[in-house]
Amino acid sequence: MRLKTQKISKSVRRTILLNPGPSSTTESVKLSLIHEDICHREGEFAEITRQVADDLVKIVHGKKGDYVATLFAGSGSICIDVAIGSLVPKDKKVMIVNNGFYNDRALQACQYYGIPVVNCEFDILTLPDLKVVEETLEKNKDDVAVVYMAHQETGTGLCNPIREVGAIAHKYGKIMVSDTTSTLAIVPIDVYKDNLDFCMASSQKGINAFTGCSFLIGKKDYIEKTKDFPRRSYYTNLYRQYSYFKEHGEMNFTPPVQIIYSMQQALKEHFAEGEKAKYQRFMGISARIRQEVAALGLEELLPPEITTGLVIAIKYPNDPNFDFKKVHDYLFERGVTIYPGKIGNLPTFRICNLGCLVEQDIIDAFKCLKSALKECGVKVPVKK
Repeated sequence: MRLKTQKISKSVRRTILLNPGPSSTTESVKLSLIHEDICHREGEFAEITRQVADDLVKIVHGKKGDYVATLFAGSGSICIDVAIGSLVPKDKKVMIVNNGFYNDRALQACQYYGIPVVNCEFDILTLPDLKVVEETLEKNKDDVAVVYMAHQETGTGLCNPIREVGAIAHKYGKIMVSDTTSTLAIVPIDVYKDNLDFCMASSQKGINAFTGCSFLIGKKDYIEKTKDFPRRSYYTNLYRQYSYFKEHGEMNFTPPVQIIYSMQQALKEHFAEGEKAKYQRFMGISARIRQEVAALGLEELLPPEITTGLVIAIKYPNDPNFDFKKVHDYLFERGVTIYPGKIGNLPTFRICNLGCLVEQDIIDAFKCLKSALKECGVKVPVKK
């Protein structure tokens, strides 16, 4: 018999998150966190976790039994660690198609594990040259086992050609891994059409749940091969987590229980809206952001055609009165969050469209941004 419990309610101020995660959530996802206490080893909770894992595979159109999702407690970067540490055979290399901060994070993971790297490096403001990518892989085809590239470089918004690079990787019989943390569940991804053997994301971005659970979606057959690969980590070993989940239907270590409840609800909402409609909604919001950016005289760092539209990097105004911290703090006090850039020494900030935003949120946020600029003494429209 279940005990009756007191209902819990709380009025929560709506904030507008324009940072690259955690993202804004719906009221129903927020309420999903308020749940009866349950032991994570109960069959009831194991069934929820199984369904969440199955739904994650559906998002990228993977066939059940062909691709599987393996969950980990942690931020999105834990899956970079999982992929680099688990998917590389002994005495083999990773080739990183490197044109930004998050590809460089994978490079650092290789260095920490002592895994040799072929660093196929490009300017952070440009798309990779596919001819150079293929030439580099062809030269290193006997040594490289894994090709790695982020889908969206979240520091700039650059949208990398995962399908084309994946095709090159497969041409040479290599495993293609992509960090899709800030695109999955917004930008349509099909692991077969996009030539992805593994992709990854976390609960707080495109899925629009809460922070604390990340996952790697990948080919089941290859995961099982990794049983005999070097064991570079105890906690983030992919085969260890996968095999435990396969046997018990549970994560090997204590999962973020409430976060998985939020994922369950967010995934229901994802499928109810539909992939196409959700993408179109996000693109509509991005178009409004760009309209407001232009109206203030601000300048985007990259041409829109090479970006996803989900992260818009904006150059600092050419005005000595501009102070990002002051602008940020002014906005934050009024319920709006913007984010600094991650592009070396280039002075930029980011306006991101990764959460459950509506057009009025953007209108309100930019009214506030305009006021913040004026408060700093920046002339609006700003100087080019």
